[in-house]
Amino acid sequence: MSENGLIMQYFEWELPNDGQLWNKIKADAPHLKQIGVTSVWLPPAYKAISQDDVGYAIYDLYDLGEFDQKGTVRTKYGTKEEYIAAIDALHEHGIGAYADVVLNHKAGADETERFMAYEVNPENRQEKLSEPYEIEAWTKFTFPGRKGKHSDFQWNWTHFTGTDFNVEDEKKAIYMIKGVNKGWSDDETVDNEFGNFDYLMFADIDYENPEVVEEIKRWANWYVDEAKLDGFRLDAVKHINYHFIKELVTDIREKGRPEFFAVGEYWRHDYDSLQQYLEATDYTFDLFDVSLHYHFHEASVAGSDYDLRKICEDTLIAKIPTHAVTFVDNHDSQPGQSLESYVERWFKPLAYSFILLRLEGFPCLFYGDYYGISGENPIEGMASRLDKILYLRANHAYGDQHDYFDDPNCIGWTRMGNEEHPYGLAVIMSNGDDNKKKMYVGEQYAGETFADYSGNREEKIVIDEEGCGEFLVKGGTVSVWVKDGVTPEEAFHPLEEA
Repeated sequence: MSENGLIMQYFEWELPNDGQLWNKIKADAPHLKQIGVTSVWLPPAYKAISQDDVGYAIYDLYDLGEFDQKGTVRTKYGTKEEYIAAIDALHEHGIGAYADVVLNHKAGADETERFMAYEVNPENRQEKLSEPYEIEAWTKFTFPGRKGKHSDFQWNWTHFTGTDFNVEDEKKAIYMIKGVNKGWSDDETVDNEFGNFDYLMFADIDYENPEVVEEIKRWANWYVDEAKLDGFRLDAVKHINYHFIKELVTDIREKGRPEFFAVGEYWRHDYDSLQQYLEATDYTFDLFDVSLHYHFHEASVAGSDYDLRKICEDTLIAKIPTHAVTFVDNHDSQPGQSLESYVERWFKPLAYSFILLRLEGFPCLFYGDYYGISGENPIEGMASRLDKILYLRANHAYGDQHDYFDDPNCIGWTRMGNEEHPYGLAVIMSNGDDNKKKMYVGEQYAGETFADYSGNREEKIVIDEEGCGEFLVKGGTVSVWVKDGVTPEEAFHPLEEA
């Protein structure tokens, strides 16, 4: 039976450092299956510079919470044994496991080394501000706690293109390492912001170095086998030579895993950058639809001043939908984080209805939206609201789609259903006043009544002889209309205030 796919990003930035996330996922697997999750994006599972690190300041890719390194055996999320057990539980419920893969940089080196480097202009990394001179930097990774288990590869300065701290004079700057075949990746292979955005942070990995390429490919295949992974979420791909990223994903698939999933995080607002990257990598993997996320953010801030007819304009979901992973928010866009662009709470049900109930895209549900955000400024989750939309995705959002994007403050669409899921739906949303829209749901429903599954409207709507109904919506909300009586009665109650 063909079911709608759904990723859940199972973490947010402010999770407590209690080592319990892997155990929570294991326990939650039956529930995730129930709400229609088909794969889970797990946070970085390997050892970072400290136990409380979210996972992006990577120290040792081979340490999945197995070795006493950086003052801890477990990571923020738990031990290797618990990680594997969580993935096994997901698999037992038919849910795939996607690992967050951080390959741009390494942090927390074990020793310093001396080598020649240039200072470069942070605003234009191709501009050298100095002649080369000798610096001392943290670039030697020997992993003494692991003692060569899984891999005896040790990293040194020749495996990096740049760093950001000179121990000798304690100067913070961006240093381009000097050496044979050194320098940033070619301009056309990475994002061109700041002249060349190869360098992002810490010790920047050199993917022109064949030793590095061989080791990372070996690690990736080890990791997939060791943890029984079904896919990768590739972090910060705009900072990494795209030739290598394409080569890595291709290599994994060619080693007996043709269905291995991969999605890249290329954080740019503009569609053109995303399209060019997909084209350059021969559409080897998907990308997050960052453009659509920013449309959601802008719409949530602007209210009725936002033209909903343009919500899909210049997005992957509109132009390359088969390679679009859609999302409302994530760990980077949540309040207080580096890419903060949080979609305001009133608009979240509209945004989630958009990514979950439409034909295009592979949607991703954010832990922070579902279960809430922790930390000093906690935000309550919206599980009870989102469960209704998730139910509709799993049971009704199938078949052909008819769009009604004909009003700047009120848009809608219908889904016709298919043989396996015969009951479609009608979605209508407003960012202004109460509104209504005549939409087609099918002649087979002539004379039948439809009810608002969201519970925002109590009226019942009768479908006319031509298969159309005049569907209603309250201002600033979304209503999803389905044939009366084909959904659980308990779902027909007003959504609680968020």
